[in-house]
Amino acid sequence: MIVRIRQFFEQHIITIETDTDDRLEQRLQQACAALMIEVIYADHKVEAEELDALRRVIQYSFGLSLVETDELIELADQERREATDYFQFTALINEHYSQQQKRELVTRLWQLAFANDNVHKLEEHLIRRLADLLHVPHTAFMQSKHQAMTDNT
Repeated sequence: MIVRIRQFFEQHIITIETDTDDRLEQRLQQACAALMIEVIYADHKVEAEELDALRRVIQYSFGLSLVETDELIELADQERREATDYFQFTALINEHYSQQQKRELVTRLWQLAFANDNVHKLEEHLIRRLADLLHVPHTAFMQSKHQAMTDNT
């Protein structure tokens, strides 16, 4: 137990203090991508449209090449599978993102949910939960949903 606590602090607390700007940006991208991946897995089935949308959203959001996008997805998916909750992702985002950036992230999450033209109730529940953890007000949450719905049509 003590070893796990020490590992947590070494990975998440100590590294925050020594992060370079580039490393911090990579960690933020991984955190956002992990939440995006979590949304497409929320209904326990991943369709081709969702994977295509994930690649497009990540590539557009962070200005990455296709190779960089696939690498980020792989790293973020590994982090997502190893995580026990969303705190490690949302805490990092809350610390470094503005309210506008967090709202844009919620819009991207909605875009992924709308990717297969069928928002599952588990996807909606997860996005609502993540928006709460990111301290995005309900009105902004709803505006993001409507914006993503409009972008999808």
